[in-house]
Amino acid sequence: MQLTGNTILVTGGNSGIGQALASAFHSLGNTVIITGRRQDTLDATVASHPGMHAVVLDVADPDAIQQVARQLIQDSPALNAVIHNAGMMSEEDLKTGEVATAEAHIATNLLGPIRLNSALLPHLLTLPSATVMTVTSGLAFVPLALNPTYSATKAAIHSYTQSLRYQLADTPVQVIELAPPYVRTSLQGERQANDPNAMPLDEFIAEVMQILKDDPAVTEVLVQRVHAQRFAERSGEYDVFFKRMNDMLRAARHG
Repeated sequence: MQLTGNTILVTGGNSGIGQALASAFHSLGNTVIITGRRQDTLDATVASHPGMHAVVLDVADPDAIQQVARQLIQDSPALNAVIHNAGMMSEEDLKTGEVATAEAHIATNLLGPIRLNSALLPHLLTLPSATVMTVTSGLAFVPLALNPTYSATKAAIHSYTQSLRYQLADTPVQVIELAPPYVRTSLQGERQANDPNAMPLDEFIAEVMQILKDDPAVTEVLVQRVHAQRFAERSGEYDVFFKRMNDMLRAARHG
């Protein structure tokens, strides 16, 4: 991925990893458009980044995706990159039989990127160079039992990304997967935002941008801190890693 000269759409760019990525690319002189569900947080982000643009979008709404995609292509024909970052992460107790939370995760984390990608790809394929970046998680490779559907949606997006990359191999569209470790953001509220065990957001973004700079043809962006999780099965440590991680986090959350 080229780091300059882009017009980049970042979903969920009004907080956390999305906001930090948007800021990093904006600081390099790219035109950056962020989306989010809340106008106030979008306005606050744009106010602190003069020249950045914002559009309200709930990626769980298929009609809104189509409308926003059409408007973006019309207003910003130079749009050549999309970072599918918007997502939700909630705990679930599978013993209750409740499915609304799972369905919301699937609509936002899985169908959202797939639908938006389908809406934007015809445009991206007309450009001499374009990028699709999906944001998955280390939990795509070793799931967190307290967040079963979140983990499952990220595993599904990993699989989808691999298929997308294969299908677009002979096109101008580069497909990249970014798989973060546990990062210090407010995705799950103040506990995560202040958890000393989480990777500091600024350190994560700095390492991500360095990887993209060092290897423009990269397919998976993996900071060092996520390697043990990403390659747990390959190393033969999957079962041990799964139990240790889940036991530790269950104790930390519900002590």
